[in-house]
Amino acid sequence: MELFQKFSKYYRPYRFLFYMDLFCALIVSAIDLSFPLILNILNRGVFLGDGENIIKIIGYVGVLLLVMYVVRYFAQYFITSWGHIMGARMESDMRQDLFSHLQKLSFSYYDKNNTGDMMSRIVSDLFDISELAHHGPENIFMSMLKIAGSFIILFLLNVKLTLILIGVTIVMILFSYVRNKKMRAIFMDNRLKISGVNSRVQDSLSGIRVVKSFVNEAYENERFQESNQTFLESKNRSYRTMGGYMAGNSFFQGLFYTIIIVVGGLLIAKDELVATDLALYVLYVNIYMNPIELLLNFTEQFQKGYAGFRRFVEVLDTEAEIVDAMNATELVEVKGDIEYRDVSFSYDDSVSVLNHMSVEIKAGETMALVGPSGGGKTTFCSLLPRFYEVTEGAVLIDGKDIRSLTLESLRSAIGIVQQDVYIFSGNIRDNIAYGRLNATEKEIHEAAKNANIHEFILSLPEGYDTFVGERGTRLSGGQKQRIAIARVFLKNPKILILDEATSALDNESEKYIQESLERLSENRTTIVIAHRLSTIRNADEIVVLTDEGIAERGKHEVLLKKDGIYARYYYMQFEGIENRE
Repeated sequence: MELFQKFSKYYRPYRFLFYMDLFCALIVSAIDLSFPLILNILNRGVFLGDGENIIKIIGYVGVLLLVMYVVRYFAQYFITSWGHIMGARMESDMRQDLFSHLQKLSFSYYDKNNTGDMMSRIVSDLFDISELAHHGPENIFMSMLKIAGSFIILFLLNVKLTLILIGVTIVMILFSYVRNKKMRAIFMDNRLKISGVNSRVQDSLSGIRVVKSFVNEAYENERFQESNQTFLESKNRSYRTMGGYMAGNSFFQGLFYTIIIVVGGLLIAKDELVATDLALYVLYVNIYMNPIELLLNFTEQFQKGYAGFRRFVEVLDTEAEIVDAMNATELVEVKGDIEYRDVSFSYDDSVSVLNHMSVEIKAGETMALVGPSGGGKTTFCSLLPRFYEVTEGAVLIDGKDIRSLTLESLRSAIGIVQQDVYIFSGNIRDNIAYGRLNATEKEIHEAAKNANIHEFILSLPEGYDTFVGERGTRLSGGQKQRIAIARVFLKNPKILILDEATSALDNESEKYIQESLERLSENRTTIVIAHRLSTIRNADEIVVLTDEGIAERGKHEVLLKKDGIYARYYYMQFEGIENRE
């Protein structure tokens, strides 16, 4: 019932279309039911009279039937066209709700779920839901009308024969109920398996350059074949179950006609039924059976839509772990003082990544994080914009706990340049403007100049309109990095996080980018994660993070004199270039 209530709310904006669809279904059903009645009236009255009387009346009957079927034409047109449009609009609303909710979910959700599975929910699941949204109420309503109407007329024609048919119908309903329970589980399994196929495709195609560079096309084909075969087996199970279901109900339909012939013949022999009434009875049994057959065919569609909507609701019911507090305030007039006060953090109650860490960074200062992979450097930075929530302790900006601030104002005050830059498919202008969507052309050019990328862009045939390809495949690593820096220049935050922004670049690119980063860091509180220690010599404080916490901290010269972890890292990088003192 709860699932039904969630489903029905998507009909509310389209109530007029919904009720009109049902009204048109009522008209179609009434006309279909009326034809055998009209034929019966003609057989029992008009056609028993003289020819002149038949000719006189049949013209009016023809006009009446023509008008009825013209009306039926328009009703059927509305059902087929606007009924589908209503379903498409509901699908669009659901897709928007799903996408908007995915945007709100925390990083932890994306750590656990595959993009291919999310794509499956947004595309294929919602298509099946929209088909159910349109055909479900309409098919059920029309079927119930026809079944009820034909049943009443059948009952009036012959009580005994109809009571026997009721018994067969009850057995048929019980059979359908048992089969439906099995089909529901199988169709849900179909959804999971096709999500696995989508995930495999997304994973392989996203890493196609790695696949080809390692000549692993055959391996990827094998992996895809495994997922594809698993889905095929699931589909085979569903169709075998569906086959048994449809064949069983087809048997019951045959049983209906067998009973009509046998019992009807006996009743005629006993003068309890007229042969012409038996013919009419058969006509109404056809009307009675057609909606039952429609409902049987609808079962597959219902199961697909039901399974899809359950998966849809699963996502919507997933609550974002990080949201604004009830009384959250805006972060305004940002100075940039940062404090990590006794901060601890762990992923899913696993081993702690950070343990009781306390660090202060004054406004305008630069703090560098150094240490082995897995020491928690990126996690440390991710806590500041609340990509993850601290397990214990608090992170403060300008003396305010970041949990008391609105996420929008908090993240607007922080700029991030990462090693793995994400470039959106589109042109260079749009990618830079992503830092501030309402930026002017002049501001975009100024940001590009500050990032040392403006001259390169102008050298391209299409300049700022140059298409960069998916994930920026037509750009070098250094060019992508400078576009990312231009984005942050455009955003103009008071706090800056540089996450290994130059570690994967050649020396020439690093020189240009380091100049850009130094310009970007001016008058901003900056946290730098660095593997190239030459880039952080002038940091106000260097913190060495290991899996046991803060191992060392201090300025470059002080840490060299300590001759500890930092010194070892430094001399490993510059052995033969600088003499150890």
